[in-house]
Amino acid sequence: MKDFYKNRHTVIQVIIAVFAVIFVIRLAYLQLIDKKYVLMARNNAIKEMEVYPTRGMVYDRNGKLIVYNEAIYDIMIVPRLTANVDSARLCELLDITLADYSDRKYKAKKYSPYKSSFFMKQVSMATYSRFQEFLYLFPGFYGQVRTIRKYPYKCGALVMGDIGEVDDRQILASNGYYKAGDYVGKGGIEKTYEKELGGKQGKKFIFVDVHNREQGSFADGQFDTLAQAGDNLFTSLDIEMQQYGEDLMQNKKGSVVAIDPKTGEILCLISSPGYDPNLLCGSIRGENFAKLLVDSLKPLFNRATMATYPPGSTFKPFVGLISLNEEVQGVEYTVPCNGFYYFGGLTLRCSHHHPWATNIQYALAQSCNPYFWQTFRNSIENKNYSRIQDSYGKWVEYCNSFGFGTKLGIDIPSEVRGNIPSVNYFNRMYGERGWKSATIISLGIGQGEVLVTPLQLCNAFASIANKGWYITPHLVKKIVDTDTQKDIKKKDEKHYTKISPEWYEPVIEGLYQVVQAGTASSSRVDGIAMCGKTGTVQNPHGDNHSLFAGFAPKDNPKIVIAVCVENAGFGGRFAGPIASLIIEKYLNDTISTRRLDLEKRMKETNLLNKYFAASKPKTAEPTDE
Repeated sequence: MKDFYKNRHTVIQVIIAVFAVIFVIRLAYLQLIDKKYVLMARNNAIKEMEVYPTRGMVYDRNGKLIVYNEAIYDIMIVPRLTANVDSARLCELLDITLADYSDRKYKAKKYSPYKSSFFMKQVSMATYSRFQEFLYLFPGFYGQVRTIRKYPYKCGALVMGDIGEVDDRQILASNGYYKAGDYVGKGGIEKTYEKELGGKQGKKFIFVDVHNREQGSFADGQFDTLAQAGDNLFTSLDIEMQQYGEDLMQNKKGSVVAIDPKTGEILCLISSPGYDPNLLCGSIRGENFAKLLVDSLKPLFNRATMATYPPGSTFKPFVGLISLNEEVQGVEYTVPCNGFYYFGGLTLRCSHHHPWATNIQYALAQSCNPYFWQTFRNSIENKNYSRIQDSYGKWVEYCNSFGFGTKLGIDIPSEVRGNIPSVNYFNRMYGERGWKSATIISLGIGQGEVLVTPLQLCNAFASIANKGWYITPHLVKKIVDTDTQKDIKKKDEKHYTKISPEWYEPVIEGLYQVVQAGTASSSRVDGIAMCGKTGTVQNPHGDNHSLFAGFAPKDNPKIVIAVCVENAGFGGRFAGPIASLIIEKYLNDTISTRRLDLEKRMKETNLLNKYFAASKPKTAEPTDE
């Protein structure tokens, strides 16, 4: 025990000696080595300044710069140092009133008398230059240079996102990194990739004299930290394709999504009506955001990822694939179509007259409602399952495997999951014994409770194009570290559907016939073997929505597309032509002479007046092309 206390006493003595040596060394440094800084500090103030990093640039898939930085100028204030300011001259230079000056100073002092904060944000270069020239008259004030974003192509606003001031929640979550007045990504890829794009702030400590003039770096900059520039993003977007698609969708409500099926890379993602992303840059952001927020056309609402619609007849290929995989019918299955379908006390009407559907290819080409009502019924009344809950539950699993009813995980915020109604939903609605295939027959033609986003519809058709798999749709191809120039984006994985590969070929042939001689024949492009499916979606609040989804070429597809034009009628009227023009432009880099009139009509047609015309809600019967 005696040795224990002796050892402990020795340890304590060593610790005290170490701290004493550290104290002596630090005192000697201050008195001898750092004497010049002590002397300077007696006559000067040490000002801590944030060094804002350069935000990373954004490029399209072809290396075109689509987001860059532009300098802006802020006037900063440290309230405790402003006792002898020539306030009248400052107000004159900054074009503000004395009352405004007092109000701004009061808010800064309330934040902190000792810390710097914003006095005036984003002044013009001319104003900033005048202010800098007479800075000696304004102790406690200094200038700061930062950057804002600029968008040379003036499109893709909801994809790019925007930059805005941090809110209280973000400041709290940052553990002191952000402070009031700092800027972060507020939407789109700017928000998702804030960490990569934003870089890291630095610090700089400088001496300033009583006139607020800089006298040099404190301690030769040994306490300064460098700002680290943000990483550069290379997106999957084809910016010219994005701009072309927005031109076709101008004066219309709806969306366009196009994907490279082999990679999951999004070629364009359009929500219409849109807006120039430059409207939300700089000092005009707040005013313009408020206007966009109350706009009745909802330009801030991303219809491509957040709007949900019944898919209508664009859903029929998936109903067919499920029935083939479950082996409840074959490719040559025939359904007599006399214009009506009688089932379970229901009389359901086909949308148009055509010969009997003698196989799935012709049923898809003619979009035969009775064929797919019966096909859905065969899957739900499958004898391999003892209860409807089991057969329908399996049907839901198939739909989920295509990405329907789930969030796909796209790399921008605010994606919704759509809806594939669950077994529990129908059990709650009708009771466990109260529903059967006749109760939910409308699902067979993509109506009823089924809801999809345009992104989900495009992704599901990518699964058909790939004959059974898709890669999560994404907008960023790679992230390049500004220091190492290395690609730091992870590789994407394949997701496989529950459909065996052999069943895709007959369905793809049917989708090819849709464009060659079926409901989308007006969208046929010479020299391009395009596959697709039109859809006319019931809308109880007005005219039906026009949908189209498809891919091209038929063999080795390079582009998959989904188009929705709200209140535009049947699918072959607007959605199909717009999709075919974008496909032709992407694959051929030009529009053929014979289709220039179609292009002109799509660009010039204005459907927005439909949304302001008074009309009574209507309920449409099941319909298609």
